[in-house]
Amino acid sequence: MSVTVGVIGGGQLARMMIPAAVNLGLEIRVLAEIEGSSAALAATMVGDYRDPETVAAFASGVDVVTFDHEHVPEAILRQLVASGHSVQPGPDALQFAQDKLRMRQKLGELGIPMPDWAAVHDEDEVQAFIDDHDGEAVLKTARGGYDGKGVRLIRDAAEAADWLRILDEDANGGALLIEERVDFRRELAQLVARRPSGEVALWPVVETVQRGGVCSEVFAPAPGASIRLADMAAQIATRVADELGVTGVLAVELFETTDDRLLVNELAMRPHNSGHWSLDGSVTSQFEQHLRAVADLPLGSTDVRAPWSVMVNVLGGPATGTLADAYPTALADQPGVKVHNYGKAPRPGRKVGHVTATSDDLDDAVFRARSVAALLGADLSADR
Repeated sequence: MSVTVGVIGGGQLARMMIPAAVNLGLEIRVLAEIEGSSAALAATMVGDYRDPETVAAFASGVDVVTFDHEHVPEAILRQLVASGHSVQPGPDALQFAQDKLRMRQKLGELGIPMPDWAAVHDEDEVQAFIDDHDGEAVLKTARGGYDGKGVRLIRDAAEAADWLRILDEDANGGALLIEERVDFRRELAQLVARRPSGEVALWPVVETVQRGGVCSEVFAPAPGASIRLADMAAQIATRVADELGVTGVLAVELFETTDDRLLVNELAMRPHNSGHWSLDGSVTSQFEQHLRAVADLPLGSTDVRAPWSVMVNVLGGPATGTLADAYPTALADQPGVKVHNYGKAPRPGRKVGHVTATSDDLDDAVFRARSVAALLGADLSADR
């Protein structure tokens, strides 16, 4: 039986689902926000995902609705479900990826390890938290933050004044999330896919490197990860997916602390930057697995194709021209390296593509992935 999957959001995640859908025999349709988006070639509608009528019209032409991002208003998603549409992941789960305060509260109820945190409404509460946590804290907006946006390290409550003022002017109440600054050794990510039937599949836990608040590199599997650490990451992600009723791909971003704990940092309920390596390094990519899961098809193998995969984001792109213009030089004599072009115009800080290198040797994979990414215009000025 043919299944039509509708993806809300026209970015690179939707773009990378398209080949997987073709190979699975699924029809895929995309609701893109603007003409010329990354997945625009597959867009059957262009419209505002915040408009209930637009989203309802899009949903009426597909069998299951899923997402390129988590920004569709909860009320719209609940109306789709009430009207009989299949929404995967559903709003009961997605709310915890949309709202960081809800996420922290729910994880606390489940006893999932995470940084110390609080909801703060004014400068006095902010200062009290800072004073109780060695004079500094991480402040986050509850909604809308990604790629380092909506996050700041603060040492004085005055640094929160502008965000608190916006809350006051909104007149709808609300709070900011404040967290301890975690003393971590590195950042990790554990991806898991889950079907409505409850079947789950996990990829190896990976190490992620952030530059300027944006994921820059991913090493799969996480170098030096012990069996104990890998098991802990898998158990945390599986429990979160099961308890929250997530369907599709769930990314659990983690801190590996200096005292050997794992703490949950963020959740994403969709394919995630930390899983892009799986396009070339895993038997089943996160994009194929996400489609399998939301269509309730049997999940694929997550075995690795090579001992090491290294993914480097191309942020910014070439100083002149497009990513493809740099191909003749970048792709010359580069065995085991794949380039993925998002079809975006280069500009500073923008994700325009990524490079993956697979190898039997980690250092070799790192060198080749970085070399090609640099030729494509990636800024790799910070060391791993």
